[in-house]
Amino acid sequence: MTIALPDLPLVAILRGLDPNDAAAVGRVLFDAGWRLLEVPLNRPGALDAIRILVDMAPPDAIVGGGTMLSVADVDAVAQAGGRLFVAPNCNPQAIAQARAAGMLCAPGVATPTEAFAALDAGAHALKLFPAESIGPAGLKAMKSVLPAGTPLWPVGGVTPEQIPAWKAAGATGAGIGGQLFTPGVALDDLAARARAFAHAWRA
Repeated sequence: MTIALPDLPLVAILRGLDPNDAAAVGRVLFDAGWRLLEVPLNRPGALDAIRILVDMAPPDAIVGGGTMLSVADVDAVAQAGGRLFVAPNCNPQAIAQARAAGMLCAPGVATPTEAFAALDAGAHALKLFPAESIGPAGLKAMKSVLPAGTPLWPVGGVTPEQIPAWKAAGATGAGIGGQLFTPGVALDDLAARARAFAHAWRA
């Protein structure tokens, strides 16, 4: 099963998103061209926020969960309508469950061993986490041994200014958390950050 990735391959990591703010935050991000949104499950209200984002998402958007650590997490996000699986780790059972549910699967890996295990379990893309410790040089080295065309998304501390270096090393996307969204962020600030990341990626 292949899943078409959006033109802007940046994942908005909406950790701590309050369901009451989900519609407004989603509108800002969708209007800025973002099409990959994840709400990490390790904060209250995550599933409710996912449901709201799913209901309002454009047809080409993929919304789902982050910090999905178990098969039960996959089932819960699927029941909320989510189609994106993101995790900080490589759990082959959870990856396989997400793949069977038709989700875009982006588990977290930090070593080639984890990367190959994730691909064997059905991952579509690899979240390189934590990106701060792996660095562009680590991504470039990992890319050299992985199957050609494997999507590689650094996650953790990525800023607009760093994106050119990540792309030069072979990154095909990225996950953006606190540099984009924090609970209570002003919508104007969120819009400016979203545009800055999109511009940096497309430049």
